[in-house]
Amino acid sequence: MSKIIVVYHSGYGHTKRVAEHVSAGAGGELLAIDAEGNLPEDGWDKLAAADAIVFGAPTYMGSPSWQFKKFADATSKPWFGRAWQDKVFGGFTNSASLNGDKQVSLIALQTLASQHGGIWVSLGLPPANTKAAQRTDVNNLGGSVGLLVQSPSDASVEEIPQGDLDTAKAYGKRIADIAARLAK
Repeated sequence: MSKIIVVYHSGYGHTKRVAEHVSAGAGGELLAIDAEGNLPEDGWDKLAAADAIVFGAPTYMGSPSWQFKKFADATSKPWFGRAWQDKVFGGFTNSASLNGDKQVSLIALQTLASQHGGIWVSLGLPPANTKAAQRTDVNNLGGSVGLLVQSPSDASVEEIPQGDLDTAKAYGKRIADIAARLAK
């Protein structure tokens, strides 16, 4: 079984809930970036030991939160030593709007993984894009690069659309399956 770390920042708890679903699907471990943009003391060691790393961040003002960007900048030390070369990566983002410029955040996460020499895992699910589609459908937001989630600005953590949470779990499973195949 592959060791999977879901490293994420969550400003209001919504992205944390999504991270929990990705982690449940992947059989992974959560690693929170704190409000100051820092990892816990053993965080860097956990990332070094991981076979797969999943990045998660809310989209604020068209890009990942500053706390996630601080973490991303701090990855220059493992980058310099190519410590994450050939690890499996995935990523997700959450915002209040249906679009909310989430694609920009996903591209930032994918670029970070690519700079580390990683192998990016796409969402791998067709979009729910018919007239009959509901917010309870898997991949209702039509992501392909990674996981997209919408949490309305006036919604509690418990009100994230079930389809998005189901998509999160499926994406975590896909990352775990691909990491396991590549480990052989």
